[in-house]
Amino acid sequence: MSTMFRSLRVANYRIWFAGALVSNIGTWMQRTAQDWIVLTMLTDHNATAVGVVMALQFGPQLLLMPWSGLIADRFNRRRLLIITQSLMGVLALGLGLIVVTGVAQLWHVYVFAFGLGIVAAIDSPARQTFVSELVPDSNLSNAVALNSASFNGARLIGPAVAGLLTVAVGAGWVFLINAVTFAATVFAMALLHTSELRPQPRAPRKRGQLMAGFRYVAHRPDIIVVLIAVFLIGTFGLNFAIFTATMATVEFHMGAGEFGLLSSIMAVGSVAGALLSARRSRPRLRLVVAGAALFGVACGIAAVMPTYLSFAVSLVFVGLFSLTLMTTANAYVQTTTKPAMRGRVMALYMAIFAGGTPLGAPFVGWVADRFGPRWALGVAALSGILAAGAMLFWLIRYRSLRVRYRRGVVPHVQVHHDGDGRDRDPIDVETATREIAIIEATR
Repeated sequence: MSTMFRSLRVANYRIWFAGALVSNIGTWMQRTAQDWIVLTMLTDHNATAVGVVMALQFGPQLLLMPWSGLIADRFNRRRLLIITQSLMGVLALGLGLIVVTGVAQLWHVYVFAFGLGIVAAIDSPARQTFVSELVPDSNLSNAVALNSASFNGARLIGPAVAGLLTVAVGAGWVFLINAVTFAATVFAMALLHTSELRPQPRAPRKRGQLMAGFRYVAHRPDIIVVLIAVFLIGTFGLNFAIFTATMATVEFHMGAGEFGLLSSIMAVGSVAGALLSARRSRPRLRLVVAGAALFGVACGIAAVMPTYLSFAVSLVFVGLFSLTLMTTANAYVQTTTKPAMRGRVMALYMAIFAGGTPLGAPFVGWVADRFGPRWALGVAALSGILAAGAMLFWLIRYRSLRVRYRRGVVPHVQVHHDGDGRDRDPIDVETATREIAIIEATR
């Protein structure tokens, strides 16, 4: 088996991967159907309403982040995931039933989106960090990339199937099917060989642990600059539901099938980006910079595409560069964080990544309503350029980044800098907590 798929040599990871793939397909089906009913059934093509749904679904990750990360670091992640995946299945079932029976209103979708957001806030850091219990540390970066490939491979199937089912039998059945797919993850968790799991150090039960993740990150400037880039692009650039829905319906006057197809087409590039990341043995900051800049360029090109077909083709590159960026950023943060802190740091990462949506999605939706969907894509393009600029400034100013062209050497373009910051051990958070307590006690 090639190095690209080396994590699949581990039996537990294969079981996890299969269950997650089925569940991810259902998740993408629900996302597509949910955006469609809000845009066409419950409103008159109101992109702002789609943005509100996204804000309610992702907002809890920002609000609950300090507690969700500590929960992931303190409790058994396998048992925690069984609970959260089961609850999300129940929520999908409830939404499906009210849509099928024809009683759904916009506020119902808001309520279910908020409920799903609360459960997902607990699920996300546990799911992100559970991978470290499935594979050895040497394969962690590869496993993170394959998880992204699974999630975006599901995007190839889920939206297209959702579009066809919405036309054939209605959106309600899409939600009901998604409820069933959550059982795949629960079943996979039950099949895992628990004796072969690699339990990570647990957060101790003592004062100060809730804020320990913040203190840890505060002394890791390399992680901070990654989080800045993730915030800019996650908030203003990754609102794909708004971009594809409004471009398909408002700009090109297409139906549900063509709308679902756009997400699947973009997933082609996303899977390619994730698999290319899986080939790399070590995530690097320079790749995050390149991914951000190229994402901005790709969104700018997509914004000016004159036809549905040319726009669809441009989405392949939007997906490629967005996943290169996000997979590398995710793997960098996970692989350079101490195991006992990983849940809290990843909760902060996911809160910044998804928690910015309550700010960005309504704004991008308003831009699409007020000025048109092409200008909304322009906002995404600007977010990528600003993110790349922020990281470049840090690398040049604090890590002495230098780019040289040498004709007689391959590769001709060479990038040098004084490390990315991971080589500088951050302060020991537990020691710092004790020192603070001693200082306060002597006052």
